[in-house]
Amino acid sequence: MKKALLAAAIVAATSGTAFAQANDTIAKVKSSGVVTMGVRESSGALSYTLGDGKYAGYHVELCQRILANLEKAAGRKLEVKYQPVTSQNRIPLVQNGTVDIECGSTTNNATRQKDVSFAVTTYVEEVRIAVKANSGITSLAQLNGKTVATTTGTTSVQLLRRHERANNVDFKEVFGKDHADSFLMLETGRADAFVMDGQILAGNIATAKNPAEFRIVGETISVEPIAIMLRKDDPAFKKLADDTLADLMKSGEIARIYDKWFNQPIPPKNVRVGLALGEATKTAWATPNDKPAEDYAKK
Repeated sequence: MKKALLAAAIVAATSGTAFAQANDTIAKVKSSGVVTMGVRESSGALSYTLGDGKYAGYHVELCQRILANLEKAAGRKLEVKYQPVTSQNRIPLVQNGTVDIECGSTTNNATRQKDVSFAVTTYVEEVRIAVKANSGITSLAQLNGKTVATTTGTTSVQLLRRHERANNVDFKEVFGKDHADSFLMLETGRADAFVMDGQILAGNIATAKNPAEFRIVGETISVEPIAIMLRKDDPAFKKLADDTLADLMKSGEIARIYDKWFNQPIPPKNVRVGLALGEATKTAWATPNDKPAEDYAKK
C-alpha cells in the first residue's frame, strides 16, 4: 500500500512539473534543450517553405531573433525544430505544447486571445482580393454571382460572409486547405477571386508561373494586426519575445528585416514581393502593443 501511495505521489509530482513546464517555455526548453517553431508552408513573405524541411520569411527571422534570446535565458544551446502548421491546427498545437512559438500569419483578435497570447504586433495587414488581370473585376461588388476562394480556418472567411450579408453580394465560397491551394483555385480557373491578406496574395502572385496574369484589386475589406503567437499564461516568455521585438523596433533593425523580405529578391526563386511598408505597420512599431483586431476596427 505504501509503495502504491509513493508511486502515485511520484506520478503526481512528475505530472505537476510537466504541467508547470507546459506554461513555462523557458523552463521547458532549459530542461529539454529543444524548442519548436510553428511555421507556414505558403504565408507569403511572412513564413514559407524552401523545401527539404527549411523555412524562411519575415516572421521566421523575427522568431529566430527571439529564440537567440531564449537560448541566453535558458543558458544552453537549443535545437530548433520546425513544425508546419495550418490555419486550422495552429492554435491547438500552441495550446497543447507541440509548438512553442508560432511564426506564421496569424491575426491577433479578441476571440483568439482567450486561448493563446500574442507578442507585440509586427505587421498590420490589409485584407484584399486577387483576380486574373483579364477578369474585369475591380471591386467586391463585382463578385456577385462569382466563385470566391479563401483558406479554411482564417479570419477572411468571416469577413467574406459579413461583407456578403451587408452588401447583398451573392457568391459561392470554395475553401483551400492552405494558401497555396486557395491560390491554385484562382490560377486554374476554379475560382474567380481569392480573398486573403494582401501580403499573402502578393507573395503567391510573385511566385506564380506568370505573375503578370494576376492583380490585387478592390477596396480594403479589413485591417488586422498580425503577430507571433505564444502560449497563454506564460508571462516570462511573452516578456522575452516582446522585449526582443521592441528592441528591434527601437533600433530600426525591424525595418531592415522587413525590406529584406518584402522589397528585395528572396529565395528560392529570387523574386521580389514588392510590398511597401504601410503606415499602420510603422505606427505599430512606434508604439509596440498587442491590441487585438477589434481595436483597429474602432478607428
